[in-house]
Amino acid sequence: MATSNNKHPKGLPFLFFTEMWERFGYYLILGIFVLYMIDPTDTGGMNFLPKDAYDIFGTFIALTYLTPFLGGFLADRVLGYVKAIYIGGVLMAAGYIGVGLFQQLPLFYLSLGLVILGNGFFKPSISTLLGNLYSEEPYKANKDAGYNIFYMGINIGALICNFVAAYMRNEYGWGPAFITAGVGMLIGLVVFTIGMKHLRAANVMKPVQEGDTKLSTVLLQVFLPAIIAGLIGWFLPGMILGDTIFGKQTDDAFLFACIPVVYFYVSLYFKANSEDKRPIGALLAIFAVCLMFWAIFKQNGTALTNWAENYTDRTAPAFLEEPLKAFSLVETKEYTDQEVPTYDNQFVALKTEAGDPVRETGKDIYFRNISEEQRTTLETSPDKSVYLFNTELFQSVNPFWVIVLTPVVVGIFMFLRRRGKEPSTPSKIVIGLFISALSCLVMVGAVAAGGNGLEKVSSWWLIAAYGVITVGELCLSPMGLSLVSKLSPPRITALMMGGFFLSTSIGNKLSGVLASMWYSYDDKANFFWVNFGLLLVATLIGLSILKQLNKVMKEKGVN
Repeated sequence: MATSNNKHPKGLPFLFFTEMWERFGYYLILGIFVLYMIDPTDTGGMNFLPKDAYDIFGTFIALTYLTPFLGGFLADRVLGYVKAIYIGGVLMAAGYIGVGLFQQLPLFYLSLGLVILGNGFFKPSISTLLGNLYSEEPYKANKDAGYNIFYMGINIGALICNFVAAYMRNEYGWGPAFITAGVGMLIGLVVFTIGMKHLRAANVMKPVQEGDTKLSTVLLQVFLPAIIAGLIGWFLPGMILGDTIFGKQTDDAFLFACIPVVYFYVSLYFKANSEDKRPIGALLAIFAVCLMFWAIFKQNGTALTNWAENYTDRTAPAFLEEPLKAFSLVETKEYTDQEVPTYDNQFVALKTEAGDPVRETGKDIYFRNISEEQRTTLETSPDKSVYLFNTELFQSVNPFWVIVLTPVVVGIFMFLRRRGKEPSTPSKIVIGLFISALSCLVMVGAVAAGGNGLEKVSSWWLIAAYGVITVGELCLSPMGLSLVSKLSPPRITALMMGGFFLSTSIGNKLSGVLASMWYSYDDKANFFWVNFGLLLVATLIGLSILKQLNKVMKEKGVN
């Protein structure tokens, strides 16, 4: 057994900063994506209905995590991990810049498509490259810690990007903010190039063995069937049922398209030899339970952004107004009596006859549910200006917690390891699912505190909810990456990384489906109770298979 040490490979810092800048770009656009889409055209936005914006957001983040199954396969067999990272990075940079330059729908969707393809090459390759750095002694024992450190790099990028996004859109508009994301990606590729001498040795393509899946098989038996299944999902439910199954045609098409891909991964289990069968089965089980975590977690860009925008008191403290204005990190709103519509707690200033939420021009619904004390102050004050934290800044709360809590979580696990009591990687994932469920209860409390939307609540509710789910995230997400690296048959590691991201993809899409149901709940607490229930079910499923998962880990000689 490897002895405990604190050694990490020299390539770790370069992958850390490469991923940091890549995530800077990715999370920058996620932080403002929905806000941009629902913003009226007269202020530079696209004027989408909120439910349509949620659907596009969910589809986009789903597809960015669906393409890694093919990108990982190509990296394993054809390109190698270094080349795949360069291809992915360039495509993503072009896509980010395209979103900033083009508002016409065809070019807008084309730009998003470049990001989706680029992430497919980049994401599984850099995670596999990191795992390869820890494949030998004296680093092998610290693989979990290495992935936690790597994960902190992701969140440093996710933390700083929203401040840059707020500054850029306040000062220059939406377009330059998106272009900044592309610049960040290019900086990441420069860092990657500088560290190449420490990374090249880890760029080891696995030799093809008898029985391995061929590229032609993936294209003809997975990729093509996925396209056909997607088309079936787009047209068939309406033809047979007269309606969609999951709410929108895009939802049906995406989830139908996932069926051949899921089948492909399940078939890997049945085709595997006796040595590989149990590890692959364990990974598939982990993928299944992690799916529900992402369905809840990724609502940070939709339902929780809505909560920050409309239900949270974003007023900047008086002593911070001038510094925040100097750095363009606050938006100014002017209060007038006629800007206080009296609609229901859906926080839309107007509804069509069909019940679809729409913005009402000329009115700012932020003031719809401010406290009576704030309203009285504004009505009697000669200065009607209110300075509010930009909504996207709340997207930095989760990465802030990751940065603060990562050393704590890593330290606790290292403390337990020294005493021989460290939970196994599958156990950490199950713990993470349960802790994540508790974050939904915090939001139930937030709904109660605001009288179900009658009055805005303190931002500390949202900050606390993010803090709780971050602890769950740290037990689950980096551990999932580490588990794939530990259990995967070496020749298909990147492909199985793609499987992990496939579960993330389906979860991301479900997050959009769940978020679009926000307007169906009159009592918003029920929305969060449903989320809690879904995570609790995932936790119970994880507990039911935990004994078998731990047995497989012992058979592989890993923890």
